[in-house]
Amino acid sequence: MVLNLRALAATLGALLGFLAVALLLPAGIALLYEEAAWKPFVLAALLAGVVGGGLWVLGGRRPHEPGIREGFAIVALAWLVLSLFGALPFVLGDVLSYTDAFFETMSGFTTTGATILGGERTPEIEALPRAYLFWRSLAHWLGGMGIIVLTLAILPILGVGGMQLYKAEVPGPTADKLTPRVRETARRLWLIYVGITALEVLLLLPAMDWFDAVNHAFATMATGGFSTKNSSVGQFGSAYVEWVITVFMLLAGANFALHYRLLHGQWRPVWRDTELRVYLSIVAVATVLITLGIWAPLHAEGDYQTYAELADALRHGAFQTVSIITTTGFGTADYEQWSPLAVGVLFLLFFVGGMAGSTGGGIKVVRHVLLFKNSFRELKQLVHPRAIVPVRLNGRMVSDEILRNVLSFFVLYFGLLGMGTLALSAMEVDLLSAFGAVLSCLGNIGPAFGTMGPAENYAHLPALAKWILALLMMIGRLEIFTVLILLTRTFWRR
Repeated sequence: MVLNLRALAATLGALLGFLAVALLLPAGIALLYEEAAWKPFVLAALLAGVVGGGLWVLGGRRPHEPGIREGFAIVALAWLVLSLFGALPFVLGDVLSYTDAFFETMSGFTTTGATILGGERTPEIEALPRAYLFWRSLAHWLGGMGIIVLTLAILPILGVGGMQLYKAEVPGPTADKLTPRVRETARRLWLIYVGITALEVLLLLPAMDWFDAVNHAFATMATGGFSTKNSSVGQFGSAYVEWVITVFMLLAGANFALHYRLLHGQWRPVWRDTELRVYLSIVAVATVLITLGIWAPLHAEGDYQTYAELADALRHGAFQTVSIITTTGFGTADYEQWSPLAVGVLFLLFFVGGMAGSTGGGIKVVRHVLLFKNSFRELKQLVHPRAIVPVRLNGRMVSDEILRNVLSFFVLYFGLLGMGTLALSAMEVDLLSAFGAVLSCLGNIGPAFGTMGPAENYAHLPALAKWILALLMMIGRLEIFTVLILLTRTFWRR
């Protein structure tokens, strides 16, 4: 066999067992608040546990050492299988159709934050029992941590993903020299992730109850964007809440390997990190431009939403800038009602993404850095064709293999963007809405433009469009290559 099916079955069985345990947590929330919603979660947990146990038995009831092919298959199938089973509570509780439930769950696990709630045939967010609200946020949080471990510890071994740029020069499976073992790397990353999440919960508690604080902290650290409120974070009407979430979104969009270094007092290499500097510079420039675009100190009335006070304009500008670049998708205002300058800046941020090794989605800042460096190298070599001009990142030379990987990523990313837009347009979705929805889902952002803007949802789309967008969420979240390689003939050849 091309694939070691026993290794594949055992790993997916273990993941379903983990999902079964996770499904019991929202069941506990339902019991705490005396909601009947605990039943569908318990039943879904039983189904996941039974199927997972069966796969574990088929796999030989012991872990197997997966090869590179099994690695690709496991990474791609994990998000798909978890979403297929994670959608069951919505269906068993007669809350959503399976298509809508799968879309919402995939949006949760991939930390996209696009929602179908609030449509004509779907309930409002605040109308859902707390168990379902907690499950949406928990799916974010688990998916976000899974992405960190994946991008820092797993994808570099497979030779794909943004974090392969930080691959250690010494033998070993980890990136950025965190630790020599994947298990130890994952453990330390979990501690950092849990610690920052707990800190955000504590800071949010003075302005909201514990349930809202936990849910918004989960969504923030995962850069997911699911809120417990119909109008997202803006419904709290609190400048304090918005600034706290802005800071933690910024932290979540940064490389978690840098958080690890900061905790060990390694300030100098962190500050010298090229990607971090570019990331913070983009945030600063975009915030200033958007603030100027929505600030109207003379109370000028016009066709666009503006703010008379500079502090309000800065708060909303900073929040929306960080929300989009980190692909979180929280909202405090309908940015489509802002000036063309502000909307234009936000539109460009849709193409940026967070840093490699973060919970943020999108193209990633480091790929933009390398694309520009490689482009300038080509310009230099036009003048000096015999010159050897290396591309360097953080003082280290970047191989041509990695540069080809980056260029290929851009080609595939925009190719998928074009094909996805064409597919939705064929379903009579207007061009702006189709392009915005595909761009948002492929980049794991959440809100888009047109009829899927920050004040709307995805409920009105045809069922096929929802399945296509859910698939794009997974492809974008898993760095494209990991999923598309399964569709190539080479992968299935011996």
